[in-house]
Amino acid sequence: MIDLYTWPAPNGHKIHIMLEECGLEYTVHAINIRAGDQFSEDFLKISPNNRIPAMIDRDGIGGQEISVFETGAMLIYLADKTGKFLPKAGVDPKGRYDVLQWLMWQMGGVGPMFGQAGHFRNYARERESDDKLQYGIDRYTNEAHRLYGVLDRRLEGRDYVAGDYSIADMAIWPWCRSPDRRGIDHAEYPNVLRWFDAIDARPAVQRAVKVLLEESERPAKHDEKAWSIMFGDRQFKRG
Repeated sequence: MIDLYTWPAPNGHKIHIMLEECGLEYTVHAINIRAGDQFSEDFLKISPNNRIPAMIDRDGIGGQEISVFETGAMLIYLADKTGKFLPKAGVDPKGRYDVLQWLMWQMGGVGPMFGQAGHFRNYARERESDDKLQYGIDRYTNEAHRLYGVLDRRLEGRDYVAGDYSIADMAIWPWCRSPDRRGIDHAEYPNVLRWFDAIDARPAVQRAVKVLLEESERPAKHDEKAWSIMFGDRQFKRG
């Protein structure tokens, strides 16, 4: 059994999708990132970077209990555990590293840049005028468009980013939901739209995006406590 500590944000959805696609049993532990659950001592023991998700596999590889944080590591771990959605190094090393390079592309580019685009286009506007925010809005919206262009070119003539459906697709796809929050129109990227819709139709993905959905409705505006927890000085305090 896997204990999954998560919240229904894009990074959480990556792991929800993988677990559902693999048919693994898991217990969900909600880590409400607006309430500050990510700073609890118990959560920090398994996720020292105070970010969701994290997991403990009670029957891990080799029969030992294994704790993993960071979604890239978690996806690779689950792929190695199940033998699914990532080619084996001894069988198809080229295919394996094709998947891994696109997984790293998501981790190093799509997640951080899309996250910043969403922050400046949405959350920051709760506190500042567009006049003060315009550089940040333009900077990260432009980068989101650049990355969408990379993905659209990659998907030309391909169903998935790296051969068969893989953990790379699972990592990228959640960040392509709600594109308007990042200043993106999917219609401008037809290959991405085709790919997105195909994954969106998968039953496991449909189950995955419902995990904790009712508990996580986004507020119209963050109060002072939630703002401090999400974006302010609370991030630097323990206890």
